[in-house]
Amino acid sequence: MVPRQALQTAAAVAGLQDYPRGCLYVVATPIGNLADISLRALHVLALADAIGCEDTRTSGAFLRHFGLEKPLLALHEHNERAGAAQVCARLAAGERVAYVSDAGTPAVSDPGAVLVQVVAAAGYRVMPLPGASSAVTALSVAGDAAAQGFAFAGFLSNKAQERATELGRLKDARQSTVIFEAPHRIEALAAAMGDALGGGETRRRLTVCRELTKQFEQVATLPVADFPAWLAADANHRRGEFVLVLHAAPARPANEDALPAEAERTLRVLLRELPLKQASALAAELCSLPRKRLYAQALAWRADEPEDDDDDA
Repeated sequence: MVPRQALQTAAAVAGLQDYPRGCLYVVATPIGNLADISLRALHVLALADAIGCEDTRTSGAFLRHFGLEKPLLALHEHNERAGAAQVCARLAAGERVAYVSDAGTPAVSDPGAVLVQVVAAAGYRVMPLPGASSAVTALSVAGDAAAQGFAFAGFLSNKAQERATELGRLKDARQSTVIFEAPHRIEALAAAMGDALGGGETRRRLTVCRELTKQFEQVATLPVADFPAWLAADANHRRGEFVLVLHAAPARPANEDALPAEAERTLRVLLRELPLKQASALAAELCSLPRKRLYAQALAWRADEPEDDDDDA
């Protein structure tokens, strides 16, 4: 479809809705494949009096592909608040202003949140136009059926200690967690994830999405512990932009802290004849369990019993 036909189709399909002046339109754009642009997004970009963008070069090339020439306002992480003031001035003059990031949905690990905050606080309407999002795209192919919702972590710290702390917080997460990473840091992240999440009786799983929607797109689901080896197996595995979905940690059994049945019987028998500390120590030796665990259980049982004159000191 040539640009003129695309815009005519967009106007016919999306033009029946009202698109007021003095409004900021937050427009999602493709994350790789230009065919993922929505007809409604094209219609609004054609209507806009000006378009704010993260990078004027990237957005300029994107707009020219669809035959659009618009005034572009540079609005990125280093000037977002100042740029927001310029947008408010245009809205006050009755203009329609659209905002796009380099790819995907603005304000999702991209600039846009400050702009929306300032514009809304100034009393102007903000209208979202949904579309491509690498986070949601990755979640859709992760197959993490046991997850209780999802969380978006974005880029973790590039400092090893801080990154380890962030990963430690995900150890028992019951939701899917979306993580972004750049190719030059992916090996360091893989090693850190293996250290923090790769062990244990239940191996955490990870869905690795590379170059989503692009020609060399790749999606692989594997244990976290195998991620470094997967990267090392093929140089192409380390190229492109990464979206990772860390699968939810398995639910812990409700009786995880309960003693094995044999250990419980042994401890109860010993407690009938021996003081608490001695019974716990002997049961620990007989059952090959930590003494502190058995002692804690014995204390819990004792606390539930009526007080008596037995002295276990």
